[in-house]
Amino acid sequence: MDIQFSDADLAFRDQVRDFFKEHLTDELATRLANPKTFKDAIIEWQKVLANKGWIAPNWPVEHGGTNWSTAQEYLYERERAVAGVPDVLPFGLKMVAQVILAFGSEEQKQKFLPRIYSSDDWWCQGYSEPGAGSDLAALKTRAVRDGDDYIVNGAKIWTTYAQYADWIFCLVRTDPKGKKQSGISFLLIDMSTPGITVNKIESIDNYHSLNEVVFDNVRVPVANRIGEENKGWTYAKFLLAHERTAIAEVARSGRFLSELKTIANTEISGGKSLMEDTMIQQRFANIEIELMALEYTELRVLSGFAEGKGPGPESSLLKLKGTEIQQAIQQLRMDLAGYYSGVRQGELSNSELGHEFGDSARREYMYGRAATIYGGSNEVQKNITAKVVLGL
Repeated sequence: MDIQFSDADLAFRDQVRDFFKEHLTDELATRLANPKTFKDAIIEWQKVLANKGWIAPNWPVEHGGTNWSTAQEYLYERERAVAGVPDVLPFGLKMVAQVILAFGSEEQKQKFLPRIYSSDDWWCQGYSEPGAGSDLAALKTRAVRDGDDYIVNGAKIWTTYAQYADWIFCLVRTDPKGKKQSGISFLLIDMSTPGITVNKIESIDNYHSLNEVVFDNVRVPVANRIGEENKGWTYAKFLLAHERTAIAEVARSGRFLSELKTIANTEISGGKSLMEDTMIQQRFANIEIELMALEYTELRVLSGFAEGKGPGPESSLLKLKGTEIQQAIQQLRMDLAGYYSGVRQGELSNSELGHEFGDSARREYMYGRAATIYGGSNEVQKNITAKVVLGL
């Protein structure tokens, strides 16, 4: 695999770098980091990207895609991570849009894709249920046909940003007989439909991003079903492969590790730095080696995309190792913060850097515990790898 970048690629990298520097202002970055202003800020940022034509690189050109090369996609994501630029909300642009593009009708493409592209509709994902998380095929939310509608009853859980969402894409059971992977359909549901209740779940990091979504006799037009009835499991697997590739967050982990290096090399009491500790050096080296190997795996996946191949079992490897590396970095960050990781911002009267660093280290660590579970638990990814790659 050729990993040398051409002069044109490097010119593109500089263009991306300059764009981020110009358009992601300090004021906007501050609002993006604040949960109270996040919604309006991320929509504002995504509209900036849409106006530039960079909001949906992997979409077909006729629907607003960029037609970037594999190298350009890689460089864009790397520059985004290095600059600390937030990723787009994945549920619409990177997830349900891919399913609509691959399996949706022309009418569905015309109805949903423009509003996803412009960030006029906020989407959330209705997959996991109480009792059907890692074993997603065990879902029990029912959709019973009633003329031109389905009547949906059940509940979804761990639904990220459902409190903001205009639409939810859901897996529902339309046939309770036979294998549990069969009889599942893929529905697009308007969140303003009567009978939908969103219940807040406050996560361990003390932020509200997760929710339970309850459906009580919710009417959904059959026209909002993607593809064939009872074929939803096929579409779900397609979507999960794209999700797991994105969850790896290789470039973002690289930025966090670089930031930690700067902190570890900063002199503390006695004129020494934490990096002088050989155990700290070894931990940094181990993570860097793992991250480098993962980056080459990511490049192989991107090369497959360039050849017209969809994400294969490599997506499970990316998800598995990517989330393990994220958690290793979060653990290292907590250890570097020391006792500051036990103090919340605002609980100390001083303004020491360690105070703010410790607060963010704790929040990242707490939320990051779920990384090896969402998108398909890492135990599931090991089983997929053993079956598909190793033939066991």
